[in-house]
Amino acid sequence: MLPAGDPALIRGLGADPDRFPSLGLMTCDQDDSLYAALDHATKFADVEVVFAKSFYAGAAHASGPYSGEILGILAGAEPDSVSIGLHAAITALEQDICFYEPEGGGPAFFPHVIAETGRYLSAQAGIAPGEPLAYLIAPPMEAAIGIDAALKAADVRMVRCLPPPTETNYAGAWLAGDLHALQAAARAFAEAVLDVAARPTAGLRLSSERRW
Repeated sequence: MLPAGDPALIRGLGADPDRFPSLGLMTCDQDDSLYAALDHATKFADVEVVFAKSFYAGAAHASGPYSGEILGILAGAEPDSVSIGLHAAITALEQDICFYEPEGGGPAFFPHVIAETGRYLSAQAGIAPGEPLAYLIAPPMEAAIGIDAALKAADVRMVRCLPPPTETNYAGAWLAGDLHALQAAARAFAEAVLDVAARPTAGLRLSSERRW
């Protein structure tokens, strides 16, 4: 917490120090989880996300013991609002906003559906606050196959494509539509990612006469 941040710092982060003198800073080992958690915070407190950026190479190669793979900053007119926002974000991370890692092995991925978006992600997705959003992230190949499956599984539309390489070398997309359709799309995405992990060459077809 910075209850009264220096105006020069706040301006440097892209915010108005007259409107947002108080700051709350968060790092996390999962960048997409924190983006979703910061959005969650805007639903419970009078705060804005004034800074949120992923770091390169992921948490395994962080620059320091508390760096993780992202820095997110909430800003508000008073410290209490920022404190409430931080608490909401932390609670969301502890409860259900996290990457999924298959028990039998395979890549960690993020098949997350937000039932009601806050002000942060809705603005970036071009949808109204409160509308649902599917936030789907996986390693590059798995993401491409998974997003294709998600778009074909339900009446949804892509509102943002996140092609590789991202800062953490993952990829994905945001999908909008009816909540039930987004849930079906997220299930299809997860099933496709798990299928690639279990059968990585299942779609390969070669002529028996081919010589390489």
